[in-house]
Amino acid sequence: MIQVLPDHIANQIAAGEVIQRPASAVKELLENAVDAGATSIELIIQDAGKSLVQVVDNGKGMSIEDARLCFARHATSKISSIEDLFHIRTMGFRGEALASIAAVAQVELKTKQATNEAGIFIEVEHSSITREEPIGMATGTSLAMKNLFFNIPARRNFLKSNAAEMRHIVEEFTRVALAFPAIQFSLHANNQQLYQLESGSLKQRIVQLLGNNYASKLVGVQEETDYLTIRGFVGKPDSARKTRGDQYFFVNNRFIKSSYLHHAVMNAFQALLPADHFPLYVLFIDLDPQQVDINVHPTKQEIKFEDEKIVYAFVQAAIRHALAQFSITPTLDFELDASIQQLDSIQQPFTEQTRSAIQEGNLYQHFTQKNQAHRIQPDATQPAKNWKPFQPLGAEYTSTRKEDLLAEPDLGLRSATSFPSESITVIQLLDSYILFSKGSTCTLINQQAAHERVLYEKFIQQLENKKAATQPSLFPTTLSLNPTDASLLEELLADLTAVGFLIQKLNAHDFQIQGIPAGFENGKEESLLEAVLEEYKHFNTALALPLHEKLCRSLAKQQAIKTGIQLSEREMKQLITDLFACKEPHLSPFGVPVFRILQKEDIGQLLLNR
Repeated sequence: MIQVLPDHIANQIAAGEVIQRPASAVKELLENAVDAGATSIELIIQDAGKSLVQVVDNGKGMSIEDARLCFARHATSKISSIEDLFHIRTMGFRGEALASIAAVAQVELKTKQATNEAGIFIEVEHSSITREEPIGMATGTSLAMKNLFFNIPARRNFLKSNAAEMRHIVEEFTRVALAFPAIQFSLHANNQQLYQLESGSLKQRIVQLLGNNYASKLVGVQEETDYLTIRGFVGKPDSARKTRGDQYFFVNNRFIKSSYLHHAVMNAFQALLPADHFPLYVLFIDLDPQQVDINVHPTKQEIKFEDEKIVYAFVQAAIRHALAQFSITPTLDFELDASIQQLDSIQQPFTEQTRSAIQEGNLYQHFTQKNQAHRIQPDATQPAKNWKPFQPLGAEYTSTRKEDLLAEPDLGLRSATSFPSESITVIQLLDSYILFSKGSTCTLINQQAAHERVLYEKFIQQLENKKAATQPSLFPTTLSLNPTDASLLEELLADLTAVGFLIQKLNAHDFQIQGIPAGFENGKEESLLEAVLEEYKHFNTALALPLHEKLCRSLAKQQAIKTGIQLSEREMKQLITDLFACKEPHLSPFGVPVFRILQKEDIGQLLLNR
């Protein structure tokens, strides 16, 4: 039997599309504050948003009537006709945000318009107003969302850890703050100030949010056409990192995700970056709202352009033009140093007497003679000292260098067990596979997959026993991260410490790497952690694995020997020994088969079926 759902149930179903986690409410409330014309916005978080998400702004506020009506479904001041949907320039417009929040949380609203003597306080629970009274306050709005999903315990249980939820909140805060650099933003979490962003230019906001290391690494992008305008900044090639996260697209000031446009940016940087590096970009595309559909996804982060190919071409061309104007080779700008302008060589005139004196000199005469530009006349009054004729490198150096090249690398393999004493034959194929025979069988091993399995079980065991060895760094490295990556690294700190890392958080962006696990290569701490973050964010998110297991998988992948690396006989035998001492030697941590056993008849069959 078909029946109409009660309003409170319908509201909760609708809320599931809009409010998926505390960060969803943060996004909606910040966007509403921007639309209200605020010049100062404060975000207050408690318990990663599970207990409190509050946004306070100095915008125009709401009237008493609007304050009562704003919690109704589909109540909005942004559109009044179907045509308005195709001219959207505001952030929020659906009229579902506050209704959805009120359906899954306890809400307190305080708001006042400049024309009113007093504001209004409204308390909402289960989508119904439970309290209403006048209140004295400054012009603006304060909306507090308390106890998210208090009436839907099952939904609350699906929320992640506080660190994970806080990472999503910081991500949403960063996107809105980047889009509106003229607005002052602040973020407080658990009574601590995380960000205080003063109003300024886009470049200043990028540096404020993404780190001071970008201060001298930004290249301006500015192209205007009749169809669209592209503006913003890209990072210089030498500032690219192994982690994605410092990439932002905004269309009409609305953050979007677009792998298609990301491909355009990567094409523009072609041949300027290593294959596994990603450049920073904060790019704004402004075009007629009729040329884009922003209402194709509940979060409004995925949009559809009327002509994607034109936008792709413009983005690629604009970045290439900006990079062409940026000279990779540094130049000297003498105007930057006023003291240079005071030198005698610049201030005094170049007279004919000076010219004659220079032309009579030996250096000038030899330089102007054919094939003599390299010759310098010796000074007879100063005999040469300690000069020796040039000789090719001696055999002693050549021999020493050869020994260095043939030195066996430390693979970090376990040595607790020794290889079986029985005589076997071990050879390496294509610098990628290990083949050994025993009895009537041959075993072919994928050396990278095998080492990944060995290292993965080693790291898991260290986490369980909490006995990982750490080698202190002689010169500690400071790692600067964007807000999202910083939150992720903070979430991983406990497990990173358990496997041997020694990392200290300095501030919201910076971490000091004071030690790394024993056996890891010194000098590559920064790239190692960046690779771990990238692996965790973009390749492991689809797997329902505990956090520590994802970390061990990432570390194993980064540290394992790769295909194409030549191994000595000792290294191959040790790898085989360690592999078959594992609990699960058949598969790598990523599900790749590690080895295959070939019987004598199998080999003969391969030859017959050639």
